[in-house]
Formats: sequence, structure tokens, C-alpha cells
Amino acid sequence: MRKKGLIILLLAGMSTLFSCKQIDKLTQFNLDYSTNVTIKSAAIVNLNTPFNFYTPAIKTNSNSELEVNDSRKDLVEQIKVKSLKMKVTSPAGGNFDFLKSIKIYISAEGLEEKTIAWKTDMKDDGSTTITLETSDDNLKDYILKDSFKLRTETVTDQILTQDTDIEIDAVFWVDAKILGV
Repeated sequence: MRKKGLIILLLAGMSTLFSCKQIDKLTQFNLDYSTNVTIKSAAIVNLNTPFNFYTPAIKTNSNSELEVNDSRKDLVEQIKVKSLKMKVTSPAGGNFDFLKSIKIYISAEGLEEKTIAWKTDMKDDGSTTITLETSDDNLKDYILKDSFKLRTETVTDQILTQDTDIEIDAVFWVDAKILGV
């Protein structure tokens, strides 16, 4: 009889653990943001010297995004960068061979700028898309603002002969309580 009790207790414990993990998955979702920047050909004149360019303010629409996921700002526990990718959209045939390294910083009103992604020692391999390494920092305070900006610090090893348009796609992972659960 004690074996049956132990088995029932073990099964009950496993189902509780499984249920908690399932609920955790329900409280986690992604927020996708995309922006574009143009690197002017005349802007980079000194090779191997850091050069910055900025994105326009990116509206977060966090209230509506959270509402779609049955949550609110006060229920968000953490937000982290899941992935950050960059893609050359023009000129035709353009690539990232001009980059030696890149760092991306996030800023928002009233908050200190923070490094969120980077790639170093880039190869001249004709890549038109790159995926950056990302930080594990909690960016909740930045993404819950009305908007944020990205600053890109690049070091180049080639001179650009024409303007280069780049699309930046960021995915942020959100862990929130769903209406208090």
C-alpha cells in the first residue's frame, strides 16, 4: 500500500512541476522590432576608427503588445534580446565586407545607454546578413518606455563607395505574468 501512495505522490509532484512549466511558457512571448539605417558613403573616411550611426526612435507600442499577450507593464518580469540580425537592403549586391566589427547600444529617455549586441573580427565573405551576439541583460526598463533608440558603433576596413541601407531586426524575449498568473 505504501508503494501505491509513493507512486501517487510522485505522479502528483510531476504533474504539478509540468503544469508550472506549461504556465511559464504561457507567460513568455517575443516582441519583434525592425528599423532601417543608411550609412552614407562620405561618412566613413578613417578606416579602423569607430564610427557611429543612429536609428530613428523606435516606438515600442508596449501597452498594446502586452495586451495582445494578455499582460500589462506591471506584470513584466524581464525582457532580453533573443536575436539581433542585420541585412543589407541596398545597393544591389551590397554586403558587410566593409565592416571589421560592430556594436549595438540601446538607449531610452532617462536611462543609461547599454550594449546589447556585437560582432568582432568580421570576415570579408560577401555576407549580406549577419547575426550578432547578444547580451543577457534585462532590458525591461528600455522596452517598456514609449520608444527607444539604437546606436551602432562600427569599425570599417574598407571605404564605402556608395550609400548602404541596412535593416536591423531585433527580437526581444518577454517573461511576464499573464493577468497575475
